[in-house]
Amino acid sequence: MNLIIMGLPGAGKGTQAERIIDTYGIPHISTGDMFRDAMKNETALGLEAKSYIDKGALVPDEVTNGIVKDRLSEPDTKAGFLLDGFPRTIEQTHALEEILKSLGKQIDAVINIHVEEDVLIERLAGRFICRDCGATYHKVNNKPKVEGTCDRCGGHDFYQREDDKPETVKNRLAVNITGSAPILDFYKNGNLLNTIDGNRDISLVFDDVKAIIDTI
Repeated sequence: MNLIIMGLPGAGKGTQAERIIDTYGIPHISTGDMFRDAMKNETALGLEAKSYIDKGALVPDEVTNGIVKDRLSEPDTKAGFLLDGFPRTIEQTHALEEILKSLGKQIDAVINIHVEEDVLIERLAGRFICRDCGATYHKVNNKPKVEGTCDRCGGHDFYQREDDKPETVKNRLAVNITGSAPILDFYKNGNLLNTIDGNRDISLVFDDVKAIIDTI
């Protein structure tokens, strides 16, 4: 099963992605991980991406698309994958269709975790992250099981991203809403979009996620 997970910042997409990969054993393919792996392995596309990143420039779509294609060609995606953070634009959406077609694959479902904007602003202001492994928590909604200790890696070093601070959150959400709207429309028109109410307990949200995946 080949899945895409979507959701605005703070909607709980990362938490649901973790539960999907733990439950179904498919690789979690995120844009950040793909770039890091390609650069670490010094692939041609990885080195090209690094040349842009080192200059503080955006990586062109053709490079990003190539890295995605390379990743989706790897053996561990044979039984499926969860794509997270790609596509980010309608142009990347069309490119993904061509990539999958060339690989003889297709998207089975797009899961969109939806939460209202005012709730997201409140959520993001309370989010903090483990510096060691990147696990995300919230001071109210998703605390570590042991205060001050990461559930995933046992680390004790947490931080709040600059763009999670209240003064930048609203603008960040507006940009994401504008960018994601045509992508959601594309998958809705293809009868692949499944929108889930993310303003509930994490386990209840995952029950809905699981119900969608189990029909594939």
